[in-house]
Amino acid sequence: MAGKVAVLGIFVADLTFRAARLPKLGETIIGSGFGIGCGGKGSNQAVAAARAGAATTFISKLGDDEFAAMARRTWQEEGIKACICPSSDPTGAAHIFVNETTGANAIIVYPGACAGLSAADVDKHRAAIEAADVFVAQLEQPHAAALRGLQIARQAGVTTILNPAPAAEPIDDAFFALCDFIVPNESEAAGLTGITIDGEAAARRAAGQLRSCGAGAAIITLGEDGALLDDGNDVLLQPAIGCGAPVDTTGAGDSFVGAFAAALAGGASAADGLRYGCAAAGISVTRPGTVAAMPQRAQIKARLAG
Repeated sequence: MAGKVAVLGIFVADLTFRAARLPKLGETIIGSGFGIGCGGKGSNQAVAAARAGAATTFISKLGDDEFAAMARRTWQEEGIKACICPSSDPTGAAHIFVNETTGANAIIVYPGACAGLSAADVDKHRAAIEAADVFVAQLEQPHAAALRGLQIARQAGVTTILNPAPAAEPIDDAFFALCDFIVPNESEAAGLTGITIDGEAAARRAAGQLRSCGAGAAIITLGEDGALLDDGNDVLLQPAIGCGAPVDTTGAGDSFVGAFAAALAGGASAADGLRYGCAAAGISVTRPGTVAAMPQRAQIKARLAG
């Protein structure tokens, strides 16, 4: 697997707190753990794609501060080519609460410099998108930037993946026709379609509705129930690939998207990419942290072989 993946998205510093529960307003509680790491869905997916075997480029915007320096060190260590627009705003940060018992999480993201990522910024790095086999975008950065990236990729014949996260606001209908794959989780799919994802039948209806909006194929990630793919010809439910007791689910979705993109870039079918992504996500949830939890290609292949 040696395809090329270009990812457009944000970087934030992850500030992760582990505790038995979230505090109520006005309340202080004692936590059981804390860590600082690299985050932002775009940066996470770039790391996941690189570790999963793809030659990866990441397009984003950073401030001039220690969080930005941490980002650049991480991308260099992972072999990721960084195409970064400078900003006078601070680099963003995310507050992540992780339940110490279940591994479930709740997150607040401040995009910082990435809130200023524009369509013009994306145009400056269009060559990186045009040279890719697969292009990935999310919606943590301004929608206009994501839309421009998808337009450039589509015009160049590059396979496009949109992870419509977070689902905080409606997206323009123009997005759907630019997506070879749209990849929401259950809550994001519900926000886009109005269908509560409470089982396979509901996931099938939601995926079909996303396709009817113009997406070439829809993948709905279902957590411990795996992932469902509707490509217009068939509907495939890929069960989760368990790798042990869950410790931290924070980076599971990003692990899936990055690994799936890497598989497609390397020539895999969508069905094989679905298995590859589920294996990567299954490994990631057994480890604490986000970037630190993302598996290497050899580990994913070993899990699939086993």
